[in-house]
Amino acid sequence: MPTPHVLVLTQPGDTHAAAVTRHLERTGTRVTVFDPAEFPSAATLSLHLTPTGAARRTLGRGTDRVDLDTVDAVWFRRPQDPRAHAEVTDPAVREYVEQECELFAGALWDDLDALAVPGTRADIRLAGRKQTQLRLAGRLGFELPPTLVTTDPDEFLDFWDGHEGRVITKPLQRSWLVRGDESYARMAETATTVDVAAADALRLCPVIAQAYVDKRVELRVTVVGGAVFAAEIHSQDSNHTRLDWRCYDQSTTRYGVHSLPVDVERRCLRLVAELGLRYGAIDLIVTPDGRYVFLEINPSGQWLWIEDATGLPISAALADLLRSGADRHLPRPVIGAQP
Repeated sequence: MPTPHVLVLTQPGDTHAAAVTRHLERTGTRVTVFDPAEFPSAATLSLHLTPTGAARRTLGRGTDRVDLDTVDAVWFRRPQDPRAHAEVTDPAVREYVEQECELFAGALWDDLDALAVPGTRADIRLAGRKQTQLRLAGRLGFELPPTLVTTDPDEFLDFWDGHEGRVITKPLQRSWLVRGDESYARMAETATTVDVAAADALRLCPVIAQAYVDKRVELRVTVVGGAVFAAEIHSQDSNHTRLDWRCYDQSTTRYGVHSLPVDVERRCLRLVAELGLRYGAIDLIVTPDGRYVFLEINPSGQWLWIEDATGLPISAALADLLRSGADRHLPRPVIGAQP
């Protein structure tokens, strides 16, 4: 059997990708790590087509050439967009060049005959939409917090009144903004009377508002293929993490392995599958009375911190999933055939 070949598309300094790469290389898997931002200034991509449409695809970096048609699995870990060469200084021309490069590179990745993890680029984009995942989770039987997504100040004020001010707000997707040398983070936050007074500003940008759900613990449930790894985050131990555990407080926040009820585990697996994914990081709340409430799923969510804290073998499971891309071309057993 040929050596499995995994293409990892991510940005420099990705410790999560490095952890999985170590597992892959220990099993003899060939790994190519590439940041699409290197294209076209520091790397080349080529597509050759015969008169019948047969394709040959190559990635070049210096004198090295990678035959992309040998790739068994492509991991869309955290790829950046192509970046124009510094020699292209005109802003309009840079924008044009980068759009052309993204169209070419994106189509090339999409057309590879390879296992896509966490899913195809189209499925990843769709799965990242909060309103899409919330509606699907509700249809699958998850309990959701009462939720409003709006740009209407009156709708928000009615929602605030209806839940007696116990309301959390958060962005639809991006929780950060970078402007020059400054960066800003926007996590889940309690809506205050200041927000109510400034509600008219909602006309400028949509927001997610959710009724506050009391927590016993929060869960990060990581689905890798058919494996489910559930970890408890005791976010209520610290005021820093009480509203959003991503405001890490390593000194006081406890972590542990959580045993999911069978029906909740099945819902998690089905949610990932119906979103077209093979990986997903799901955030749940366990309420004081034992209910499991769905918050969101991240197709590219981090896991290394949970693995370090609990010992859950998530990196190894991801490596196994990526290696399984080489099994696509093995002969399938005939049902009922004698061994």
